[in-house]
Amino acid sequence: MKPVSSMGGAKKKTMSKMEANERTGQDEKPQKKAKGKGKMDFEKKEKSMRMPDINNEKLISDLSKMGAITPYAVASQLNLRISLAKDLLDELEKKQLIKSVGGNSRVRIYEASAAA
Repeated sequence: MKPVSSMGGAKKKTMSKMEANERTGQDEKPQKKAKGKGKMDFEKKEKSMRMPDINNEKLISDLSKMGAITPYAVASQLNLRISLAKDLLDELEKKQLIKSVGGNSRVRIYEASAAA
């Protein structure tokens, strides 16, 4: 007859299993494998906390080359936090260097204006 187990969790060990564990001195929980052993380990890069210069020509030329400008794309390219990328895009839109073409309240999509 199988032991009755409650909802979820490990089943109760049999008496012979518990006695065997006591004799061998093993822990009741087996050791877990090393974390990330088979996966590629990558180094997490620190994101910048400073807003880049809005008047920088290289920044404007990089943005004008992009088809659709999103906060994620800017954050990835300039190694910024997404919140800083959103603030940067708001400032560039105020200066009319880029214009909003779509998106919603969470993510805006921009394109380089003709003046840029």
